[in-house]
Amino acid sequence: MLGLGTVAKKVFGTPNDRKIKATRPIVDRINALEAEFEAKSDQDLKDKTRELIARAETEKLDDLLPEAFANCREAARRALGLRAFDVQLMGGIFMHQGNISEMKTGEGKTLVATFPAYLNALAGKGVHIVTVNDYLAKRDSEWMSKVYNALGMTCGVVYPQQPDEEKRHAYRCDVTYATNNELGFDYLRDNMKGELKDMYQRGHFFAIVDEVDSILIDEARTPLIISGPAQDRSELYRTIDAVIPHLQDDHFKLDEKTRNVTYTDEGNEFLEQHLLQAGILPEGQSLYDPESTTIVHHVNQGLRAHKLFNRDKDYIVRNGDVVLIDEFTGRMMAGRRLSDGLHQAIEAKEGLEIQPENVTLAQVTFQNYFRLYEKLGGMTGTALTEAEEFAEIYRLGVVAVPTNRPVAREDQHDAVYRTAREKYEAIVASIKEAHERKQPILVGTTSIEKSEFLSNLLKKEGLPHNVLNARQHEQEAQIVADAGKLGAVTIATNMAGRGTDIQLGGNVELKVLQALEADPDGDPEEIRARIAAETADEKEKVKEAGGLYVLATERHESRRIDNQLRGRSGRQGDPGKSSFFLSLEDDLMRIFGSERLENVLQKLGMQEGEAIVHPWVNKSLEKAQAKVEGRNFDIRKQLLKFDDVMNDQRKVIFGQRREIMEAEDLGEIARDMRLQVIDDLVDQYIPAKSYADQWDGEGLYVAVLEQLGLDVPIIAWTEEDGVDDQAIRERLYEKSDEFMAEKTKQFGPENMRAIEKQILLQTIDTKWREHLLTLEHLRSVVGFRGYAQRDPLNEYKNESFQLFETMLDSLREDVTQKLSQIRPLSEEEQRQMIARIEAQRAATQKQAEASPPQGEAQAEAAAPGFVEADPETWGNPGRNDLCPCGSGRKFKHCHGQLA
Repeated sequence: MLGLGTVAKKVFGTPNDRKIKATRPIVDRINALEAEFEAKSDQDLKDKTRELIARAETEKLDDLLPEAFANCREAARRALGLRAFDVQLMGGIFMHQGNISEMKTGEGKTLVATFPAYLNALAGKGVHIVTVNDYLAKRDSEWMSKVYNALGMTCGVVYPQQPDEEKRHAYRCDVTYATNNELGFDYLRDNMKGELKDMYQRGHFFAIVDEVDSILIDEARTPLIISGPAQDRSELYRTIDAVIPHLQDDHFKLDEKTRNVTYTDEGNEFLEQHLLQAGILPEGQSLYDPESTTIVHHVNQGLRAHKLFNRDKDYIVRNGDVVLIDEFTGRMMAGRRLSDGLHQAIEAKEGLEIQPENVTLAQVTFQNYFRLYEKLGGMTGTALTEAEEFAEIYRLGVVAVPTNRPVAREDQHDAVYRTAREKYEAIVASIKEAHERKQPILVGTTSIEKSEFLSNLLKKEGLPHNVLNARQHEQEAQIVADAGKLGAVTIATNMAGRGTDIQLGGNVELKVLQALEADPDGDPEEIRARIAAETADEKEKVKEAGGLYVLATERHESRRIDNQLRGRSGRQGDPGKSSFFLSLEDDLMRIFGSERLENVLQKLGMQEGEAIVHPWVNKSLEKAQAKVEGRNFDIRKQLLKFDDVMNDQRKVIFGQRREIMEAEDLGEIARDMRLQVIDDLVDQYIPAKSYADQWDGEGLYVAVLEQLGLDVPIIAWTEEDGVDDQAIRERLYEKSDEFMAEKTKQFGPENMRAIEKQILLQTIDTKWREHLLTLEHLRSVVGFRGYAQRDPLNEYKNESFQLFETMLDSLREDVTQKLSQIRPLSEEEQRQMIARIEAQRAATQKQAEASPPQGEAQAEAAAPGFVEADPETWGNPGRNDLCPCGSGRKFKHCHGQLA
């Protein structure tokens, strides 16, 4: 009997069906304009863009959508030879409306993004298209720029280590392609700049996020942090690392579900003994003493490094560096480091050079960065399983867009074996069988270690194959392009080449590029025609063999990652097959309870090498995955609640910085700060409603001299008859105004404004860095308040707000004090400064004459006694002096950036 929900769906359709239906009239209007736009000349298409830009000032973008999409479709047809299908127009409409378009692999998402990007770029505020890696950002911008150029629009790409001027130009384009990391880091860098003209980004109007599930969910657990070096503690890490391998199993508790590891009482006693012997823990001091906090923190990180982080799964060692691996995509996260000394603990474990710890200069999470945009859209092959999270955190809807052709892939039920050995024997047999049929096969693994283990098994069987994991990421596009060739066997980690289609018979474009590289004098048209014919012939043979076979060796914690892997097969109506081979020893099965299943298998009396295949198994596994996904969502939600507190403060500080940079005259802001400091001092030393004999005139005199640089007869004032606290305030206001007016006269109004701006920005930055560190420390201990029945989040909110207010008070005092202490240089000081500049100019000239023709700076010997990690040994160079490290660069562009 059908349930009520099923009956309702049959009558009214699902919510997704209704959304699809609502776009049909819009798609019909776009199609009705097709003939009109086909008749236009190339120049007419550009003229239409100019007309739409003018109309966008008074009309809504929704009203311009049919004409804009029709114009863009025609430009794409001419520039790329691709005519967008109706379902692609639908995907573009949903993205423009602020939704995620879930479109299967091979449905042409890269082209779809041009429609909402073009429409929203008409507003003149810039559109960002976000990709998962630099290769895709460059590839997509080069490919799609032909469409934007045909429409008379500009297109740019942002990538790491890009020259400043080129990056600023890219952000000023109508459409800018970039990775999520680079966008986030540029936002932070912009808010560390001293001049508006040096900033890269011009605002956050509309962003389209490609592989939106990977960027907004998988990577959202790790904040982006810009940091500078802190003190070197490498010896401490090495000494602690030598102790950890001696721990016994009863010295610690490992919880794989929560990825947590803690010492037992026996472990603490064992550690205490060894640390006392090593001289790390002073005599008479216990690990439980408050003075031992730092040591306890480091021994905890040492334990985590050894027990939770595995080489070739969580990280690899490359060129002497520990490079982290993204657990969801299997990609290397170059330049990304674990915080709080954990990365250093892993370096000690691997016997590598230990890099100094870092202090946070600026940080932001992806959740809070992407919520800066007025409107957000996204696209991916898998988003529906995380629809709740997208709606709650980003206010993004998810719409499953129909495929252009029906999916012909055969998805088999999971096969569950008792042991990993039996499972791998079955996998190798299945690969052999498919290879004999010449069916291309993509084998999905969950880690580098497992991909290489399987590779060794195939080598023993003499099966030719390619391996795609973080070690081969440079050849990613090439390996993925070949994965659909006749008889190809490809082993891949979860990355599976996201962003590059696996085309049956091979990728024509890449084959053409390779042929042209091998024969530069050949006729491109002739080569293309020959390769297209060969590939079409091979594609038919692959179809006859059954299309691409996706074989997964394990289930991932997230159903989405499994669906991504499945989705590599069966693109654009092609045949294909997918199956999952599992064992009771797999991580997911082992950690999330497989006892009941094991009991069932035993009762069935399964033979060696036999598998259980049943829909119930699939259902129970999906339930386990849904539980894990729910738990991970709760963790991310909790993290976000804490980060939201800091985000509110970040917005205030970054907003203040921008106001300061935009302001022509900061005299009024500096004066307000000064008067507030006077009020605070008077309130402190002459409390309201107190008697004259309770006043501390001497204390006020010393404080005013120190903080305002004013030598005024405050003690005498306090002894006058009829003088109250308000009168003393007024006199201090007047004297400080006169004092600062005199300073302005000495420096000149223009110089004084520049000095005020510099001091304000530098002080804000210093205070903000200190505040971030304080919040980190507060965050690490506030969880313990839960034991006292107090909500850690509320405690964190209250205390961080108080700390923020304290920081603002301290900011006012510092700015006022610095401004009161500045003075023009004496004639002797000016002479010394000119002599220093002349000496530096002569040294620069000499260096330029000795430099190689390319103009590369020649490194000189470091100044005597210079120690990289100890700023005390750097001397006191001027901002424009050569850096004492001997790099040949100015101090402000080298070590002075962090000084």
